[in-house]
Amino acid sequence: MLSTKQVAEQGSTPYASGANFCRIFEEDMNGLYLLSFLLTADREKAEQCFVSGLEESVDASPVFKEWARSWARRAIIQNAVRLLNPRPSEGNGGASSSFTGNERLAAILELRPFERFAYVMSVLERYSDQDCSPALLAAGRGRRSNSRLQANRKREAIRSLRSTTRCRFGRRASIT
Repeated sequence: MLSTKQVAEQGSTPYASGANFCRIFEEDMNGLYLLSFLLTADREKAEQCFVSGLEESVDASPVFKEWARSWARRAIIQNAVRLLNPRPSEGNGGASSSFTGNERLAAILELRPFERFAYVMSVLERYSDQDCSPALLAAGRGRRSNSRLQANRKREAIRSLRSTTRCRFGRRASIT
């Protein structure tokens, strides 16, 4: 058994503590909430997903400190999957009518849930198809890839439509 002196001499642990995760969620609050919101397309569900992600991260099995930020994002994605259970056959879109603040964000939120998950995870979070597999077990690799392609096409179509619409002041709206 290690004494207190031996533990102090060994230095800090290579594993992230609950306090480390609290600090990560505080520092990256906007980005982690945005991830939650993009996945859920609902403010209340995004908050629930964020809080559950924090709780899971704090209570998680030991994770190397270097992986803690990735682990926090992973916890949010897993909570969003559990909360929404996105399926390829779902027909309704996201929060198109209730969100008008940012054209890019609105385009993503207008995607159907499964397409939105595939897009956010594979394009924005840069997960490979294999990394998406555990989260989106309902679909095969081809369906995930197809959903990502469909999401990209829809997003580009929405962008091009919106970029050619006129603003109130007669200028073209631009999406940067």
